[in-house]
Amino acid sequence: MNEAREPAPRRLYKDRANKFVFGVCAGIADYFGFDVTVTRVVVLVGLIFFLPPTLIGYFVLALLLPKKPDGRNARPDDVSARLQRSVRSSPQATLGDIRHRFRDLDGRLQRLEKYMTSKRFELDREFEALKD
Repeated sequence: MNEAREPAPRRLYKDRANKFVFGVCAGIADYFGFDVTVTRVVVLVGLIFFLPPTLIGYFVLALLLPKKPDGRNARPDDVSARLQRSVRSSPQATLGDIRHRFRDLDGRLQRLEKYMTSKRFELDREFEALKD
């Protein structure tokens, strides 16, 4: 019996593998699907304009957030990381893109099947055999 597994709930962690200071910005970027650089720039702007609350908030998060477990510290390949980030930031757009890609692949597969089952394929194979 095959039961559908529920996805593990997302948790906010300090990402020590991608840390700059404490890994808070990297953890926030991973959780919300943002780019780490953009998150760091936003925190830097917050430090410039709102120094006390941003500094206090950053250090509170650095103290309270747990470290990312070892199994989650493994960096996935770049394509997988981009897909996960895009799904978290805009799932509808990502789903539409994947749907478009599958339609394109399905059309290509249909054309391939049509060619493989045609008389033209047999004729091309016979010509290739004569060349050798």
